[in-house]
Amino acid sequence: MMDIQEIYRLYKEHPQVTTDSRDCPLGSIFIALKGESFDGNKFAKTALDKGCSYAIVDEPEYADGADDRIILVDDCLQTYKELAREHRREFSIPVIGITGTNGKTTTKELISAVLAERYRVMHTEANFNNDVGVPKTLLRLTDKDEVAVVEMGASHIGDIKKLVDYVEPTCGLITNVGRAHLQGFGSFEGVMQAKGELYDHLKAHGALTFLNTGNESLMEMASKRELDRIISYGPEQAQVVGNVTDCSPFLSFSWSTSLTALPAHQATYEVKSQLIGTYNIDNMLAAIAVGLYFDVSPEQICHALEHYSPNNNRSQLVRTERNTLIEDAYNANPTSMAAAIDNFERISVDQPKMAILGDMLELGTASEEEHQRVVERLKDAVFDRVWLVGAEFARASTDFPKFENVEKVKEAIEQEQTSGYYILVKGSNGIHLAQLKEVL
Repeated sequence: MMDIQEIYRLYKEHPQVTTDSRDCPLGSIFIALKGESFDGNKFAKTALDKGCSYAIVDEPEYADGADDRIILVDDCLQTYKELAREHRREFSIPVIGITGTNGKTTTKELISAVLAERYRVMHTEANFNNDVGVPKTLLRLTDKDEVAVVEMGASHIGDIKKLVDYVEPTCGLITNVGRAHLQGFGSFEGVMQAKGELYDHLKAHGALTFLNTGNESLMEMASKRELDRIISYGPEQAQVVGNVTDCSPFLSFSWSTSLTALPAHQATYEVKSQLIGTYNIDNMLAAIAVGLYFDVSPEQICHALEHYSPNNNRSQLVRTERNTLIEDAYNANPTSMAAAIDNFERISVDQPKMAILGDMLELGTASEEEHQRVVERLKDAVFDRVWLVGAEFARASTDFPKFENVEKVKEAIEQEQTSGYYILVKGSNGIHLAQLKEVL
């Protein structure tokens, strides 16, 4: 079998990889990945017929001894990751690794926007942060890139360990830890252990950690590992300090730093962002800390943060003909749901408030308890209307209206022509609440 160095030599001659037989650029290399409902090995010859120069398979029955364009390996996914690591090692640029329960993608985008004020930045697109998405990201590195920002996700203990072993970040941060993916992690302690695998890597390699001192769990994790190369950010007692000044509805905040000398007349900076949610202050401060470390000026940082506009169903303000929506329908877990409810309660508006909340998925045996906890919190919230969507909320004890799925919600909205409300739309992506803006 061909070893990874030989495969990488082929890659340098044909520097484009595809894992989709429907998309086979001329001269590219096809890697036959497998999923729950597909086996890429079956499409290896199709990929070659469509223009790929080579196809990598891991099942002998699809290897053709007479065709040296088909390369047999033990495991295509492992080969894909090792190929990405070989490519990553060609570059001596800074690689910033990011993980966390909430805010990974927003923080990745904010950091990238800040660094782009001065550098050519390659960063994770969308949320390609898993075993397949991270190699895809690393293989996008080119000689023109000056810094990389790589997002890493996890749903089981050991996932981050596997990812950092081929991302090899030179510095990094954990946004936060919360009660998410409990079905895979088993407990909150499991979440801390899994996310902490990034800290383990940074410590082992003497790399820099950006640390949120306002998060007790992160502080505990850092202290346990005796992290000694740290740049801190948070609400107080940190090298970058920031505090919310307004959130109606967009986040505004002030910040200052001891990392660089500010002009005498400029003790603090003010930022008026296009993000909704006081919880985004941590993501903003992380981007400031990273930017300052990489010598982006405070003025450039403020410019980047003020001009960043989300377009990924995360904390977006959407104004329709009939209502105003806070659309946060990409992801939901107990931590992010509580933050969204708290923030929605704090927003001062003239319109009546309505919350349409969908199930928080992948909570395992903790699901019933966590959904009931959200319901109890909602009973204390001063909202005019609350609708709950999905099978998990259906089991909760409450008088709030419940809907089986998003289609039932659409029917109710169209029947009553819901109008004049300020509406929080929050739920896991699998509940499809992002579809509601079409009828609201």
